[in-house]
Amino acid sequence: MSVRTLNFGCRLNAYETEAMRGLADAAGHDSTTLIVNTCAVTGEAEAQARQAIRRAARETPNARIIVTGCAAQIAPDAWAALPGVARVVGNADKLRPEAWAPDASGPVSDIMQAEAAPPPFSTPGPVTEFAGRARALVQVQQGCDHRCTFCVIPYGRGPSRSVPLGVVVDQVRALVAQGYREVVLTGVDIASYGPDLPGQPHLGQMVRRLLALVPDLPRLRLSSLDPAGMDDDLWRLLAEEPRFMPHLHLSLQHGADLILKRMKRRHSRAQALALATRARALRPDIALGADLIAGFPTEDEAHFAEMLDLVAEAGLSFLHVFPFSARPGTPAARMPQLPVALRRERAARLRQAGAVARQALFASRLGRVESVLLEQGGRGHTEQFAPVRVAGHAPAPGSLRPMRVLAADDQGLIAEAA
Repeated sequence: MSVRTLNFGCRLNAYETEAMRGLADAAGHDSTTLIVNTCAVTGEAEAQARQAIRRAARETPNARIIVTGCAAQIAPDAWAALPGVARVVGNADKLRPEAWAPDASGPVSDIMQAEAAPPPFSTPGPVTEFAGRARALVQVQQGCDHRCTFCVIPYGRGPSRSVPLGVVVDQVRALVAQGYREVVLTGVDIASYGPDLPGQPHLGQMVRRLLALVPDLPRLRLSSLDPAGMDDDLWRLLAEEPRFMPHLHLSLQHGADLILKRMKRRHSRAQALALATRARALRPDIALGADLIAGFPTEDEAHFAEMLDLVAEAGLSFLHVFPFSARPGTPAARMPQLPVALRRERAARLRQAGAVARQALFASRLGRVESVLLEQGGRGHTEQFAPVRVAGHAPAPGSLRPMRVLAADDQGLIAEAA
């Protein structure tokens, strides 16, 4: 039987969890092995992983728990000391086959010394199955060279490293051959793709060539994107390539220039708004999402109001909201902190603003025929990533079907076969 896994955090973690499952299975591990892939973005994410490990050790005392991921990379000794943990595997090693040999051991290596992206797939081959998912994830980049004042992830992932185009193409071709109709390109900071590769291709060039080399791929989507990384090729793809989905999720983090400066972000409020305006001019049906942090140190009501206004002004339909979580060792952790209750209250208000914007997007799709990627349980997503529930008989999961939108509620769209 296959190894068991628990995944916390981002889409890159989700991809790596499936890759590790395959490597561990090939190395002879079975269902007594539990791989826990941790996240360090927030204190809550770390707490959830610790609780899951303690629960697993209590409920299955014979389990061999192997812990990896960003939180484990940053503080390996603390995670190794948890009950039931047999081993901690560092982020630089977790996609290498030799790390999953039954007798493998050794310390967690220094991720800051990593010189090349970990192999995005190894023996026995590309990742071709994502359990329960209709869309596939493909790693194209690792690490981050920026130092946002709130973020600890560079210390868990190391410097930015890019996956060569040929490796990405092989992975996507294998997924298309398995029947996947949509691929999401993921990484820590995909906008930083390319400077470490021969010829220094940027993200847009890679995406353009990928689509040309894999003509049978119907839908390509990007994971979270730094707005400072929109290059000319990405703009052309947005305007001209129907297989490049009309949906961008932006790593905005805030809507007030002073807070953006204190976060050490590379864009301004005006640049974020200009990006949204240009995207809609090129692709009027586009949906925009954003990562936003509520309650950053020194944020006052005026700053927060600017972020609330940005949601409406930029037309941000899908929000991923974080109440600020101070990460040990980061500059923001040393800044004057807001009360935790205030951070949570502002996060709730921000989520409510996002719900209003999301409902406006849903209402705008009523009566339209949408291309829907079907998933399990009669659900799916449109090209704009709006969630869909199928009324009546649902087509097979993994298929792309035209669906007419009949209604909308706070959960998404309700549609039937067109």
